[in-house]
Amino acid sequence: MALKGIKVLELAGLSAGPFCGMILADFGASVIRVDKIAAQTLDCLGHGKRSIALNLKSEDGINIFKKLSDQSDVVIDTYRRGVMEKLKIGPKELMTTNKKLIYARLTGYGQNGSYADMAGHDINYLGLSGLLSLFGRHNEKPIPPVNLAADFGGGGLMCALGITLALYDRTKSNAGQIVDASMVEGSAYLGSWLFRSQKFHGLWGNPRGKNVLDTGSHFYDTYETKDKLYMCVGATEPQFYEIFIKKLGLSDNEVPQYENFEENRDKIAEIFKKKTQAEWCAIFDGTDASVTPLLSLKEATSHSHNKQRQVFTTVGDDIIPNPAPRLSRTPGTSVGTQKNPQPGENTVEILTELKFKSNEIDNFLTNGFAYQAQSISKL
Repeated sequence: MALKGIKVLELAGLSAGPFCGMILADFGASVIRVDKIAAQTLDCLGHGKRSIALNLKSEDGINIFKKLSDQSDVVIDTYRRGVMEKLKIGPKELMTTNKKLIYARLTGYGQNGSYADMAGHDINYLGLSGLLSLFGRHNEKPIPPVNLAADFGGGGLMCALGITLALYDRTKSNAGQIVDASMVEGSAYLGSWLFRSQKFHGLWGNPRGKNVLDTGSHFYDTYETKDKLYMCVGATEPQFYEIFIKKLGLSDNEVPQYENFEENRDKIAEIFKKKTQAEWCAIFDGTDASVTPLLSLKEATSHSHNKQRQVFTTVGDDIIPNPAPRLSRTPGTSVGTQKNPQPGENTVEILTELKFKSNEIDNFLTNGFAYQAQSISKL
């Protein structure tokens, strides 16, 4: 795999950090999650990683972390600005002894600015980026797209991109660097097209929910079917729209593409309610009408196209999207099928790999500098 041999230290967190580590692990990196002592199991993206639980407020815990860092390629820091510096394990300290280290700082607001020390969540970062103002129907308040855009798109994914870029640069410079991944900036960058397409007449310029791509048009929306399911319509180009309305049994004169959006929407909505989702799929599948079914998470796994492409792996009740994009020579393999470790499950194993002696490991565990989640035999 593309990142085979890369060693990553991921400071335990939620959403963005674990997702970043998961991407690296899916493409071959060896990821150790650093948990707090007696931490709860909150990470649902830890499969395939190992966990060591350390007390980073103790000198011994700090020294163990430094030793791990000296043998790593990447550190993913999910803490607020300044936390790692207070512990004396910030980038300045760690990169002094490991000059090739990629130190990735993944925060909501970045490492400077008036909001840098504030707490926040996806909705805050997306709101500050400007993008949240675009999401929602007409005459309704903005609707956050759960925590997808900022946490995972602008956060974890952008951070993983920054890490891989820094790793590539290291092949030429032989030097590490700091990656400052802000979820506000990452979200804004993710929305580059939305910002830069504002000048295109016809796409934007109307209030939220009244533009072509934000449910303002009848040809870019979802429609309920007879069986209370939905179809997704994205017939934006004229040639695709023509196919779409013909499949509905209509003509362009009856529902002109760029006129009477609300009236046309009502007509189309009534037609979609006359057939089931399966019946509409039989009509639209294989055409260029840009009409597809809206599937639940479970239904997505059984759709014929997704099965042919092996988009998902299912393990029991767990649905696991497989790694993307696909590389022809060094593809990723989902670590989601592997075990999700309990905090500290691999502590003794990792300490042993670091060449600590059995009496030293016993001391770490006894004095609370490190924690082993499962009972093991006396060393």
